[in-house]
Formats: sequence, structure tokens, C-alpha cells
Amino acid sequence: MTRALIVIDMQRGFDDLAFWGPTANPVCEANVARLIEAWDAAGEPIVVVRHDSASPASPLHPSDDGNALVDVVASAPAAVLVSKNVNSAFYGDPDLGEWLQERGIRELVICGIQTNMCVETTARMAGNLGYDVTVVLDATRTFDLDAEIAGVGRVRRTAEELMATTALVLHGGGFARIAMTADLVL
Repeated sequence: MTRALIVIDMQRGFDDLAFWGPTANPVCEANVARLIEAWDAAGEPIVVVRHDSASPASPLHPSDDGNALVDVVASAPAAVLVSKNVNSAFYGDPDLGEWLQERGIRELVICGIQTNMCVETTARMAGNLGYDVTVVLDATRTFDLDAEIAGVGRVRRTAEELMATTALVLHGGGFARIAMTADLVL
């Protein structure tokens, strides 16, 4: 066993569009379910990552119902559950890098939420640590961003634009391959 599926932050709180704003890729959860089913059938490890926000106002705070995993992930046969409160799954508990190393796992297939936040940060770090990384783009989703940035002005990007930019950066920067669910699941 040298490959693991890393399922990042598939939590109910991300369904709160009043908090997060417009989103993209409504088939994300169904594609994550297909990946989980394929990994389970192959007997390969599934790592589930949960974001435990430190902010009491966040729908991902441990005291909020939104912190719960979506049903398909909650019922997944996870080999390990990593809890984190930052973007990278490598800074969680238990230590993901140590867990992977103990099992000789060198190939990571990453999916989940948010494409340009925790998925991208985990993929970049994994690439920098020497893992063979694939991000399954249609098994991720994110939300529109709008911010005033010093020296730049107001910047707005749709969720679709952010997903495409993340794919470009990860692929073009050599951090990860980009795949679609159909590329990995027969």
C-alpha cells in the first residue's frame, strides 16, 4: 500500500452559503463519494481531514453543527481522522506526515473543500515534501472571493475562476497533477 486518498474538510458547514457565498461544482460531493467507494473497494487507505476552526463565529467551529462531516465522508472507512485548524492537513492531529511515513505511503490523491485554500495548501506542502500528488479537481469546490488588497485594489474572482487558477498553479508549479474523477474511477 503506497497510495492514500486524502479527503479534506467535507463538512456540513460549507453548505452555509449565507456565510461562504456563491460556490461552484455541485457534483463535488458525489465525486468524493465515487473516490471513497473506489478506494474502499481496492483496500487502499482513506484519510479524512476535518477543519476545527478556532473562530466561534465559524460554521466549522467544533461547537457548531456545521463542524460535522457530510454523511458520505462520515460513513467512510477512514484509516485515520486528522483534525486541523489551519490550511494544511500536515499541521493536524495526528501528524499526517508521520502517519504516511510509518506506512510507506508516497502517493497522495487529494479532494475536498476548499479548492484554493486547504486542498491547494495541502497539495503544495505534499509536493514540497516529495510526495507524488494528484488533485482531483472535480472532487473539490470553493467559493467566490472578493477583497480589497493593498496596492492592487478590489479583486473579485468567481469560484470557477479560483478552481481553474488553483489547477494552473498546482500543475504549472510542479506541485501536483490535475485529474478528474473519471480518470481514477472506472
